[in-house]
Amino acid sequence: MSGRSVGAWAVVIPGERYETERLFHHDTLELTGLNGGSRPGPGDPVLVVRDEEPPLVVALGRVVSTDGVGERDPDDPQSGPVETTALAVTYTRQVFDAPVPADRLTLDGPVTPIDPALYRELAGRVGPTPGRRDWLVSLHMPIEAASSAEAVRVFWSYLRELGPRELPTFVSPADDELAMRAYVLGVEANQDPEEDD
Repeated sequence: MSGRSVGAWAVVIPGERYETERLFHHDTLELTGLNGGSRPGPGDPVLVVRDEEPPLVVALGRVVSTDGVGERDPDDPQSGPVETTALAVTYTRQVFDAPVPADRLTLDGPVTPIDPALYRELAGRVGPTPGRRDWLVSLHMPIEAASSAEAVRVFWSYLRELGPRELPTFVSPADDELAMRAYVLGVEANQDPEEDD
């Protein structure tokens, strides 16, 4: 039987998954690498980190069960419920665009138990969730087509084929359209060819 939660945890997010999390909004992150040993349990606080030097905290979250919990082992009266569950992290704060260095954090595989005091320190560096505001997000593409319906079909085909890796998206605060910026791959990108010279 696997060990039960010991408090707070650090979960490593692989590079490819990190890029996906940066590009597309997700509410949860599936936990992998939980074979044997101690593992987090529902409700445990989590630092989601990129395995770099030093590690970078990219999100905070809480562990949630995604499948349910099985019955206790009838042959071991000291046992708790058998963990037959898949686990995930529900994000409580995401800082993919401004990761926080965690130089005192030592990782031991994809999931590492950490001291709750260290968790509180690093979560404090991440800070509270900033206030939300309205944004205007747009994508302008000239499309040749015989009809408006065909133009829409071509548009969705372009989105699927090119996606965020090639198509610039334009973003501005809803109350300040002159502050518009272009983003490619979730990062601000200069779209003025004259400024590249």
